[in-house]
Amino acid sequence: MYKLLIRPILFSFDPEKIHHFIFKSIKFLFKIPGFKSIAKSIHTIEDNQLEKELFGLKFKNPVGLAAGFDKDAKLFNELAAFGFGFIEIGTLTPLPQDGNPKPRMFRLPEDKGVINRMGFNNGGVKEAVERLKNNNSGIIIGGNIGKNKVTPNENAVDDYVICFNELHPHVDYFVVNVSSPNTPNLRALQDKKPLTEILMRLKSLNAQKDIQRPILLKIAPDLTDSQLDDIIDIVAETKIEGIIAANTTISRENLITMNQRIEEIGNGGLSGKPVTERSTEVIRYLSTKSNKAFPIIGVGGIHTPEDAIEKLEAGADLVQVYTGFVYEGPSMVKKINKAILKTTK
Repeated sequence: MYKLLIRPILFSFDPEKIHHFIFKSIKFLFKIPGFKSIAKSIHTIEDNQLEKELFGLKFKNPVGLAAGFDKDAKLFNELAAFGFGFIEIGTLTPLPQDGNPKPRMFRLPEDKGVINRMGFNNGGVKEAVERLKNNNSGIIIGGNIGKNKVTPNENAVDDYVICFNELHPHVDYFVVNVSSPNTPNLRALQDKKPLTEILMRLKSLNAQKDIQRPILLKIAPDLTDSQLDDIIDIVAETKIEGIIAANTTISRENLITMNQRIEEIGNGGLSGKPVTERSTEVIRYLSTKSNKAFPIIGVGGIHTPEDAIEKLEAGADLVQVYTGFVYEGPSMVKKINKAILKTTK
């Protein structure tokens, strides 16, 4: 029903505008008595065999919602009813920022992909914290943090520290995002020296807290093997809890969409089916080369249960969806969990 009736209507509107419309619609529907229970019964599958314990947290199932969908922590209570095992909010920055000029999100229907250059648009970490105080979902929440566009790279660590301190009482784990292609020079922070400095500072802060939150690093799929080797070394040195692989790609290889259309769209990170293979390669490389020394959350191009299982078999411990959720509809989460359940029996 979603792909036949609902998606064609949604896809006839601007992607960013329809995203906000859907948020408002879901908010409205969930105010109707009983709607949350109905949504949960349709989309959720409960089974102890789906549970996964990782870095001290117990996930009800291994399928999460990736950062970027609920950027400002506006809808996590409602989204928890769609069968997710965890939800990642953000990317959040210390100060509110508008992000890049519009239009900045583009669908590639022929490729089942999306190009975006949002640029960490968000209302700032303090606004999100106020919403997180009303968390009644019981779901595991991750906090994805970044730096403001105006903050120079040499001061980037300060932005991550601000977000870390503000969010610490309200999230279950952290994700350090230095891999978005849409903030100028952000990916330079993936280099060994600046990245180690940021992670060591956050680990030191974490150790001073009454409760220690797991810290993960989200990396780009465009890293070379030698850069991935550096990532493995950095994890070992900083003792962070894991990796999220991978973010959007700047590559435009092997797309079906006409070159003219791609050129019209311009810069941005590509997500969806075009990154399925590369993200799996990165997961497999990290898992194999490190001898599974750390947990990996696999994300990138998951549209089917088979895509998710492929990520898990490549070495991922959990998976996340976003673009696939948009293309396939909310039923995909339950389908993935059912397929995973079959592999355990």
